[in-house]
Amino acid sequence: MADFAVLHSPACTAIWEVSASEAPLWRYWGPRLPDGVVPDTGLRETRPEPSFSLHHDQPLSLFPGFGMAWFGQSALLAHRAGMASAFDPGECRIERNGAHALSFRLDDRVARIMVEIRASLDPATDVLTLSASLENRGDGALDVQWLAAGCLPLPEDAETVHSFAGRHNHEFVPVADALSRSLWRRENRRGLTSHDCFPGAIVTCGDGTAYGAQLAWSGNHAQTIEWLDDGRRQWQAGEWLAPGEVRLEPGERMAGPEWLATVSSEGINGVSHAFHRALRARIAWPGGAMRPRPVHLNTWEGFYFAHDEAALRELAEAAAALGVERFVLDDGWFAGRDDDKSSLGDWRADPRKYPQGLGPLARHVTALGMEFGLWVEPEMISRDSDLYRAHPDWALHIPGRPLLEARNQLVLDLARPEVGAWLFEVLAGLLADTPIAYLKWDHNRDLAHAGEPARHRRQVLAVYGLLDRLRAAFPSVEIEACAGGGGRIDAGIAARTHRFWTSDCIDAVSRVAMQRGFLRFLPPEIMGCHIGASPAHATGRQQAMAFRCGVALPGHFGVELDARHLDATDRETLAAGIARYKALRDRLHGTRVWQGEAPDGLVWQAHGSEAAMVLLVTRTDATSQRHQPHLRLPMAQPGRSYTITADDRVLATMDGAWLARAGFALPPMAAETVLVCEVIS
Repeated sequence: MADFAVLHSPACTAIWEVSASEAPLWRYWGPRLPDGVVPDTGLRETRPEPSFSLHHDQPLSLFPGFGMAWFGQSALLAHRAGMASAFDPGECRIERNGAHALSFRLDDRVARIMVEIRASLDPATDVLTLSASLENRGDGALDVQWLAAGCLPLPEDAETVHSFAGRHNHEFVPVADALSRSLWRRENRRGLTSHDCFPGAIVTCGDGTAYGAQLAWSGNHAQTIEWLDDGRRQWQAGEWLAPGEVRLEPGERMAGPEWLATVSSEGINGVSHAFHRALRARIAWPGGAMRPRPVHLNTWEGFYFAHDEAALRELAEAAAALGVERFVLDDGWFAGRDDDKSSLGDWRADPRKYPQGLGPLARHVTALGMEFGLWVEPEMISRDSDLYRAHPDWALHIPGRPLLEARNQLVLDLARPEVGAWLFEVLAGLLADTPIAYLKWDHNRDLAHAGEPARHRRQVLAVYGLLDRLRAAFPSVEIEACAGGGGRIDAGIAARTHRFWTSDCIDAVSRVAMQRGFLRFLPPEIMGCHIGASPAHATGRQQAMAFRCGVALPGHFGVELDARHLDATDRETLAAGIARYKALRDRLHGTRVWQGEAPDGLVWQAHGSEAAMVLLVTRTDATSQRHQPHLRLPMAQPGRSYTITADDRVLATMDGAWLARAGFALPPMAAETVLVCEVIS
């Protein structure tokens, strides 16, 4: 009789067949099974030997090794001076860490490698977290090419993988690929999470079940879905490692990032619900709990580099009159910074623009009842800067190769202890001297070269360490993760920050799809959503203020324009939009989010519970139908009577069964409008 290790959560079950002499075999990963239900026999007993096959059957394990009868993608690729490349653990020890977590220690005494895989299935979130660490127990150095964070099985009816591509100003572009016997693989080698390759995906199956996974890592990464000989597929993810990047000396250990995975019989929305719960649990809010997300004004598109202290005081006054609660001073405040060609690294107020430093402006802002925030880009350095002139060796470079700039800047080598120590002291000085409640932390270029040997992962770990140290020293300060917009959005940095800048493109039409993609993996309260100018700076398109307010409503609401120059109508509309956000934010944030599509080009999302929801229906293009479509809400519960209202007008009252199956008639909607409804039972 085979032995099994089992983890349950309310919606998910993971089952491994375990033995003391090999890696655990995957037997089940899917929707919740009843307690006590396990296979009645070992996997190999159900698999007759096929023709032209080894006599040793090697099914998919939790950590498939290279070179010993496994011909699929291996979870580890490593060698010791060209030797010891095979990995085949002869010993497996299992530790149970409470009811919901297991540790598997796989020891290969021939290769002299020990791998530990941690698996936990959180009953509060329905998310399985996998991570792997590797220890070199040999006498010589071990070069590591690939260490998967985890390996998951997908069922035979897995049909489509949904992932996201994109670019700067156009993040979260949806991509749907049909799964076949061909390999599906996505790689990112840009040194940070990237705009064009989000480190996660969702797989949908023929029966409506959906599997999702995302890597909690802010650097290079790869994920693979591969067809297996038994009709299943394996899904792996982990860091993409540059040549020579990881060499473990005898006794050294490497810990990889966490991989968050879930499965839901409720489809993609069920996957999103689980991810939102998991991300909310990872965020360390000042004071231990999230407070209502304050309305945010950022100066960038209103002023760019042309800082004028008197004008900024006027902007702060205009912002406070609108109901803004946080004022963030963006790029251009520090010494010599009149454009993007200089001064990164010289983190002191420009005496020409701020003769008495930032203190007077910050105190003016706080006296108006708002928090003061500041933009920084600590990981970067300009060649035209005092810092570079003093420490040119602090910039990441490859000896003998040309320095490659982007936005006229280079990257500081944070893996050098003296660089990290200097940055902490500079940032700590700013936070200690000025009433700064918020940092917008930017990163405006790819790592075209990361030293030699490559320091990509060391750079990420150093950033994490710097953020952790600052958070410990200044626990009340909130931090926004920005990288040219959405270039560093992931579950790894989410554990150290409190908000993401979704995109540098604030065009409301463009933002509709981007924000929907973001919400597949991360919750709305950390999604920065701003109202920009019209015409939009990124696209040149013009949109009405009411539409811009509606698109920004569900996330962390903000304003990014010069509010001093709004006409009376736009000022009134914006003030009303801010007031609406304040009235609804406790229901938009921290609750469940459903997304869907309706006929005639409409998209919708609902925030709340099955009993009470805020429903947002968005139309970007003109209708093509004579009569308005009906909108169905599949989460509505039969037997409940629902009343749907918009602007204090009752649109419909109906039973949940009818609302789910037939829906309610929408009122006429022009192009570029958002209908905000309340659905109450």
